[in-house]
This record gives sequence, structure tokens and C-alpha cells, in this order.
Amino acid sequence: MSKSLFNDFEGLSSKAWKQKIQFDLKGADYNDSLIWKTSEDINVKPFYHADEFTSLPNVSKSKATEWKVSQSIKVINEKEANLKALNAIDRGAENILFKIKSETISVEDLFQNIDFNKTSIAIKCQFLSANFINKIFSLTKSEFEKSQISIHTDIISNLAKTGNWYYNLKEDHTKFETILKTTKHISIDLSLYQNAGATIVQQLAYSLAHINEYLNHLESIQFNAQKQLKVTFNISVGSNYFFEISKIRALRQLWSTLASEYSINTDCQIIATPSKRNKTIYDYNVNMLRTTTECMSAILGGANVICNMPYDALFHKSNEFGERIARNQLLILKNESYFNKINNPADGAYYIESLTKQLAEKALQLFKNIEANGGFLSQLKEGTIQRKIKESANKEQAELDTNNVILLGTNKHPNTADKMKNNLEISPFLKVKSRKTLIEPIVEKRLSEELETKRLNNE
Repeated sequence: MSKSLFNDFEGLSSKAWKQKIQFDLKGADYNDSLIWKTSEDINVKPFYHADEFTSLPNVSKSKATEWKVSQSIKVINEKEANLKALNAIDRGAENILFKIKSETISVEDLFQNIDFNKTSIAIKCQFLSANFINKIFSLTKSEFEKSQISIHTDIISNLAKTGNWYYNLKEDHTKFETILKTTKHISIDLSLYQNAGATIVQQLAYSLAHINEYLNHLESIQFNAQKQLKVTFNISVGSNYFFEISKIRALRQLWSTLASEYSINTDCQIIATPSKRNKTIYDYNVNMLRTTTECMSAILGGANVICNMPYDALFHKSNEFGERIARNQLLILKNESYFNKINNPADGAYYIESLTKQLAEKALQLFKNIEANGGFLSQLKEGTIQRKIKESANKEQAELDTNNVILLGTNKHPNTADKMKNNLEISPFLKVKSRKTLIEPIVEKRLSEELETKRLNNE
């Protein structure tokens, strides 16, 4: 067919569409009726149109055809963790995230029989030790160079979460710089901000300010940072589907902008996991629906690695069934739902492009404000970051309490016959330990905790 069918139809501008909508509203106010204002101070319109863009958006750097299915494993006993990893790999995991508790763990036993050519490894330690990292590096140097193994060390995240350095400011930075010289890798953990209740704009701005604290110290690291430095952002993905897609896309754009200022590698890796903030213990099977859409947002947004959260992780100890279901959710998305067939699937969607642009602009503005007022560490010490996150979290909590935010099975259509008191293997609730801290820690808290506590007490 030589002539396009679209040539037979007259094009309509966004102005014409708006006039038609206003006519159909029969006198009702367009802004009051159809414009949705979000917590990020973004006005969401009823429709988006090509003529709102003066130029075509840039093509995203992410590749949705290459995202990896990850499995998180807590390492208390290295041989047990190794067997668990091999089983997960055999069942479809393409990445293993080891969370190591102790420096006494045998790395040789932990990595036994793992084929690094087929499976990439991410390592997070609950301690700060340059010697332990050097031990891993010396054992797996070639895998490091091929990016099949990555070490995730974030001393600022530890400070924000616990209120204290591992040792003290000077010693933490000295050990961090030693590790950075070995790994040439900076890892930023942004999940804390999301799980504590920060808005998407805050999450993005804090990510830039957070990593900028590290970049300011790069001059003391003696290696060719421009070519060798690798950066990873560990994020949590919430349930606001299109906004979370846009958040990940905006994060890549913002990092590229910041990295360009330092003349370093503008590419980054993003590891995504579902948020804990909206998960519940009652009607817990709904958690599977929540994590599925959150993983979908992560894929469409361009995350490189996705580590799903088991539906029962809040109240059950690590178990084979919950972890298998979490892994299979990702395998279904990848192998049966074709979520790995197209690169950058969100590119060109007017709504998502508009959200991405607005989120990036607002986050950049907040980042500049943080830098103008002393930087991220300074604002953490002053309590400014904590206060801002609390304000956002309290606002969201109030929305849940008035049913403007819905958690199905919790504050909407709850199953009153559902009993959980005897099904709690671990506590799903916030525990605050009384201890002396340098700064006020940023505390993760789920939205449904107060409602769940009342229901448990009434069982």
C-alpha cells in the first residue's frame, strides 16, 4: 500500500482536544475536574500530545532486552548459601546478591562451583573491611574486570540508616578509599529513602547529593576515574506504576548530567527491588500483585538487575516456597510475557516522557539547593534530610488513614476472618533500639503498621 491510511484523517492539535473536553464537561472546570496534583507537585493531565514537545526526546541508554533475574541470599553459613545459590541458578536466576554478615565467611566455599560466565554476583557486606574485599578481589580478579562480580560499599547509607559510621568519619573514608582503589566501583543505596517515605523527587535529588559526596573525594583516588569508574544505584520501586518507570529513566538522565560535570563514565547500573513500604501481612497474597507491577515498572524503566521480594518476607523466615514464587514472577515476565524483547519500551510515550522530564527538573533543582546549603552530609547532620522525609512520610500516612491511598485487604475490603497472630515467624513491625547516635537515623516504616497492630491486638 503506497498511501498511508493516516493521510485520510485530519490531525488534531492538543488545543483542539482540550476544547472538545471542555465542551463535554458542560461547564465544569477543566483543572478541577481532570487535573491530578501529585505529592511531587506535578500536575497530571488527562491527555498528552506530540505538539507539546519542541524536539524529539533522546533515546534511553538502557537495554530492556538484557535485564537479569536476581536472587538475594543472606550469608550466615557459606556452604549453605552456596548450595542455595546453585539451586537458584539452576532454577533460572541470572544474578546472585550475597548479603554477607561476617568477615569470617570463606569466600572460596561461597563461590564453589558457580560459573561466573553465566551468573553475575553482587556482594553487600554488613561490615566495612578492606581486607575482606581484597580477599574477594584476589580470588576473582578476572571476574571483576569482566564486571561479573561487583562489591557494594556505601558508608553514607550506613550512616543515614544507623545514625553512626562503621568506625568514625576518618577511618570509614580511609577504608572506603582503599576499597574503591581495588574495585573502582561506587554503589549508592537509595532504597532507604523510598522505604522511609521520601517522594520520588526527593529520592532522585538525594541520590545525586549522596553520590556527589563521594565524587568530591575522587581526587584522592589514584586511578583513571574517567575510564574505569563504575557506578551502581540500588533502588526500591513503589506502586505508582508510570511514575516509577519515569523515576528510573530520570535517574539515568540525572546521573549522566552529573557525571559529565566530573568527566567520568556517564553510564550506570541500576539494581531494583520492590518497596517494603506498601507491603502488608494481612491478605498477604496481594503482595504478589504489588511486586509484579513494581517489577514491571523496573523493567520498563530500564533497570539492569531486578531482585524480587518474596510475598511473605515480612513475617516468614527465608523459605524455599516464597523465594521460588518471587523468582518465578520474574521468569514469567521475562520468558512468557516478553518483557525482554524490546529495548527502551517506554521511549516516545508522551506521558512517560513528560513525567521523566518534570521529575528530573524538580530533582535537579532540589539537588542544587542541597549543595548550596552545605551538601548531603551537612544536611544529614543538621537533620534536614530526615525532617523532609518525615514530612513526606507523614503526609502519605495521612492519605492512607483517610482512605485516599488504598492498600487492598488492609484499609479497603479487609477480610475480617483473616488471622495472622500465629503465623508470624519474625516481627514485621518497626523496632527502635535505644542507642547513642551521631545523627538521627532515617527509619524505614510500612504504611500499614498501625492498622495491623490494632488488628493483631483484637484477634
